Amino acid sequence: MLELDGGDAGGGFLRTALALSALTDRAVHVENVRGDRPDPGLKPQHVAAAEAVAEVCDATVAGTDRGSETVTFEPGGRPGGSASVAVGTAGSVTLVFDTVLPLALAADAPIRLHATGGTDVAWSPPLTTYRRVKLPLLRRLGVPVAVDATRRGFYPVGGGRATLTLGPADPDPLALTERGDPDGLRVYSLASADLADADVAERQADAAIDRLDGAGRTVQERLVGYVESDSPGSVCTVRADYGTGIAGLDALGEKGKPAEEVGGEPVDALDAFERTGAAVDRHLSDQLLPFLAVVGGAVTVPAVTDHVASGVELLARFGCDVAVEEGAGATGGRVRLQADGLAGN
Repeated sequence: MLELDGGDAGGGFLRTALALSALTDRAVHVENVRGDRPDPGLKPQHVAAAEAVAEVCDATVAGTDRGSETVTFEPGGRPGGSASVAVGTAGSVTLVFDTVLPLALAADAPIRLHATGGTDVAWSPPLTTYRRVKLPLLRRLGVPVAVDATRRGFYPVGGGRATLTLGPADPDPLALTERGDPDGLRVYSLASADLADADVAERQADAAIDRLDGAGRTVQERLVGYVESDSPGSVCTVRADYGTGIAGLDALGEKGKPAEEVGGEPVDALDAFERTGAAVDRHLSDQLLPFLAVVGGAVTVPAVTDHVASGVELLARFGCDVAVEEGAGATGGRVRLQADGLAGN
């Protein structure tokens, strides 16, 4: 059994450890879960993630009580089948999905996961960004995946409902080193139905587009909508496509925050991203690590964030060494991650 210490990391360390355990059929014992957080131990979304992975690969898991700082996970078989989990709060549904996504690389049957909780909440990929940016990238890489949402869940109540459908996959090694030329911008703005009278979704989108137009950037798609939810909320996502690269920049609405500010934040983030020369944005950087570990290849990212650093260290514990080359761009503004991948070992 592989002994792991999450004392210097957050929840992403546990999620990646669970996924790699299932992918390599190697049991893990994780201590000091979320040890670098002010409130260490499992939150409801981490409990749901562990339960989801255990369900779809017939694993034995211990230590999944809320607040537990020690988790033991023993895989039981090839991933496949259906599962249903309830976060029970506004904890992130997309982070639960992220734990299961890499299992496509070892699945011998389709996976279907239904989850309830927060779909567009802080410190996690909003569902809009997830569906409009990450999933299209994974499909392009050869991973058959889709998410259907029947209800959105904003902070603090949650109550969102979504289903992840995932097919077995055997993608080629990652080849995401060069961004390529700009190939279009898309703006997606969504708000809860109780904000429709204030035109929140329209104002968010217009603010983003006005900023982009002012910089001489053409927006190819503007999609605005309202949804029923248990809590008021909104999200604005700017998707940037390039010859090879892709980025999703987003912002969430909150009480007292003008819609125009929500729409402007992704544009500021886009400007910062484009100065790096990386092929993918900083959030995709660590989310792609489990795929890099298994299939190998190379990807350029904006920086070695704490999530990337802890993820690279974790991959090494599973036998996948990732070469990290900082200053890999012509202007020294990006980081190249490269690995042979466990599938090639």
